[in-house]
Amino acid sequence: MTPDFNPTEIERSAQKAWAQADVYRVTEDPSRPKFYACSMLPYPSGKLHMGHVRNYTINDMLTRHKRMKGFNVLMPMGWDAFGLPAENAAIKHKIPPAQWTQENIAYMKGQMQALGLAIDWSREIATCKPEYYRWNQWLFLKMLEAGIAERRTQVVNWDPVDHTVLANEQVIDGKGWRSGAPVEKREIPGYYLLISRYAQELLDHVQTELPGWPERVRVMQEHWIGKSEGVRFAFPHEIVDAQGRLVSEGRLHVFTTRADTLMGVTYCAVAPEHPLAQLAAQDSQEVADFIQECNTGGTTEAQRATQVKKGIFTGRYVRHPLTAEPVPVWVGNYVLFSYGDGAVMGVPAHDERDFAFAKRYGLPIKAVVEAPGHAPFDASVWHDFYSEKTHGTLIESGRYNRLNLPQAREAIASDLQAVGLGEIKTTWRLRDWGISRQRYWGTPIPIIHCDEHGAVPVPESDLPVILPEDVVPDGSGNPLTQHADFVHVPCPLCGRAARRETDTMDTFVDSSWYFMRYCDPHNTQTMVGQAAAYWLPMDQYIGGIEHAILHLLYARFWTKVMRDLDLLKIHEPFVHLLTQGMVLNEAFVRTNEGAGKDYFWAHDLDIVRDEHMAVLSATTKKEGLPVQYEGWTTMSKSKNNGVDPQTLIQQLGADTARLFVMFASPPEQTLEWNDAGVDGAHRFLRRVWAFAVANQSEIAGVLALGEGHLSFKTSKNIQRDFYTVLRQINFDYERMQFNTVISGCMKLMNLVEKLPQDSHRSSMACLGMSLLLRVLYPACPHMTWVLWAELGYAQRLGDLLDAPWPEVDESALVQDELSYMLQVNGKLRGELRVSATAERTAVEALALASPEFAKFSQGASVKKIIVVPGRLVNIVC
Repeated sequence: MTPDFNPTEIERSAQKAWAQADVYRVTEDPSRPKFYACSMLPYPSGKLHMGHVRNYTINDMLTRHKRMKGFNVLMPMGWDAFGLPAENAAIKHKIPPAQWTQENIAYMKGQMQALGLAIDWSREIATCKPEYYRWNQWLFLKMLEAGIAERRTQVVNWDPVDHTVLANEQVIDGKGWRSGAPVEKREIPGYYLLISRYAQELLDHVQTELPGWPERVRVMQEHWIGKSEGVRFAFPHEIVDAQGRLVSEGRLHVFTTRADTLMGVTYCAVAPEHPLAQLAAQDSQEVADFIQECNTGGTTEAQRATQVKKGIFTGRYVRHPLTAEPVPVWVGNYVLFSYGDGAVMGVPAHDERDFAFAKRYGLPIKAVVEAPGHAPFDASVWHDFYSEKTHGTLIESGRYNRLNLPQAREAIASDLQAVGLGEIKTTWRLRDWGISRQRYWGTPIPIIHCDEHGAVPVPESDLPVILPEDVVPDGSGNPLTQHADFVHVPCPLCGRAARRETDTMDTFVDSSWYFMRYCDPHNTQTMVGQAAAYWLPMDQYIGGIEHAILHLLYARFWTKVMRDLDLLKIHEPFVHLLTQGMVLNEAFVRTNEGAGKDYFWAHDLDIVRDEHMAVLSATTKKEGLPVQYEGWTTMSKSKNNGVDPQTLIQQLGADTARLFVMFASPPEQTLEWNDAGVDGAHRFLRRVWAFAVANQSEIAGVLALGEGHLSFKTSKNIQRDFYTVLRQINFDYERMQFNTVISGCMKLMNLVEKLPQDSHRSSMACLGMSLLLRVLYPACPHMTWVLWAELGYAQRLGDLLDAPWPEVDESALVQDELSYMLQVNGKLRGELRVSATAERTAVEALALASPEFAKFSQGASVKKIIVVPGRLVNIVC
């Protein structure tokens, strides 16, 4: 063992030995309990950042710990390799996306290997490989057969620069999330997966079968699925021509959970795409211009909720379904055509959004609910109690007056049904998943378009439909449309000239099942083999909170579809979920004008965040000045602001990087980068190495005598200290609080370094280091593995990778004596050492005989003695 701590040499030798022995390859073993842990697969962007290091080290610590506990552990890795960023990079560098992607994969894989991650690389996958995406295509065709997928025309978000459809979540402030171009609405055909059919089961299971998920994530999914029980009803209307003659009759349908407020309706609003809006646009240029303006705005519910509520009167009216009074119809920019019937009833007195709209345009505001315990309604200002949903009674509502809200909802729903204008109904926020993307670098949709037979599925025997990898996109649209060899094919049914579908699949398809493929990645006969029955469901999934909704929801949906197609036996894919916090660089904020400084850094600020970690406000810690928030700087390659893991590993070693990211913060919380903390982690590892070097001969001597290090009969107090710390470490490992695991390791190191120079020191050093190296190993595998072998532990307990996890010797925790605080009249006066088996009367006698009692009682009579077993004695005089 070299005297100096040389991380580069230590890590090189350890990784070489592990690779030669292929120590992380795992096979199915029904005789052992399995543990499958997986981090969300990365996008091969070019380089790892410290956020990656943290994510994968969490996974690595978990799986190494479980392996030593006797589990058959699987920790795989792959690459989310399709997607628009690769196309954009290819355009910039004038190379095929395939080349850019493969080069990045090779580099990032080398970085992961440098971290010493216990990955079974024999199971590596890349979603851009035909052997992977052929099963995307195969299952899509099975979904078509089963009616779970369909082709239909729908209004979509179109990015005119990237020439692709965007999901609602990819539209930010009305602009494409990558190009920044104003998004347009277009009506184009595409393929949809009918996730809405699974809405009830997805909701039921998120409420009852995911106890291992964070409550925050379950609530987010529940809200996204969005079950609403209410009434769907219609406002009748007539359309007349310029001469006032009746042209047609119709119904404007809306859905509401607040049927009790129906008598307070003062207007209706329809989405810009609604037929009534389009009809009004034919007669009014103002309406047409407003609709055009709306077509470049945001499309998500959140975006519509936060933007300024705008609208325009259509000039048309519908009739109130119960009173027949005319109700004006407006076009509203906040109404989503994709939700419900694309129309809402406006009840300004009892809905904050409607209130704002009515105030803006001077529409009537009619209160019909009286909230108990509150002042009368005041139309000049909004109060939250106006929207009370459970308590209150109806007013200004005719025959429904004085009914409470549940009674009113039931009565009004019944009356709407009686006149044939309404029905009780359940609706969902969840919408079917559109997977068609008008871009190149993705899974080809296996459809051939024939003039005679329409959209024809590619025969299963012709799968996979291979994506040509020699294409260099130029940014002018999907280059597949110009790739003659790809596009022009015969129809599978008639053999006539046809053309291949050039849309590719949303990359969420790739990530919805990759964790299943890890179980049997080389199976050419089936999508998931028998090994999946052994490994699934996954025991622990690890990834960012940003994937709490779409990726996790789609993965749950995909699992249920595969179950229904008899490919799986499970209902849910992930038993436990950990959403790790971000790694943040030193973020900054700019002060308000006149505040006195140009910038403050994160460590100088008191930051107030909402439940989604968005910054609400910031003040300087010293001056208390408000500041204008500029933004946390998350570590990422695209922002070129992160600490390069490769540089850190070269300078201080992978073990130091791993130790710091585990110690600096609990896994689920944000980690703010701190160079001093990195240096501290490195110093700690040097201390461990130095102690091992200094005591190598003593430890080796103890082990050579065969005395072992698990059943010492001497130095019981020291053993008790060791095992007390070990008990907390073991507890923290089980709850994945790895930051306190590391602090426990540091406590063990302190105990080992402070061992007294007596006859038991060698034995105690041997015991202490055997505990420390094992509990520190999952965080710092290289150094601990080398020390374990060099000190001689491997000869007795085997290689550290599979050495038995240290368990607490409960007998060592039994104390011969207990320490009692001695109080006289409630004031601490001293300490008593009492036999652990002493009865209460013996404890009282020792207290009364103590010199402290004699001194502070001043001869006063004893009134009572209070004894808290194992803690204190209080003598009251």
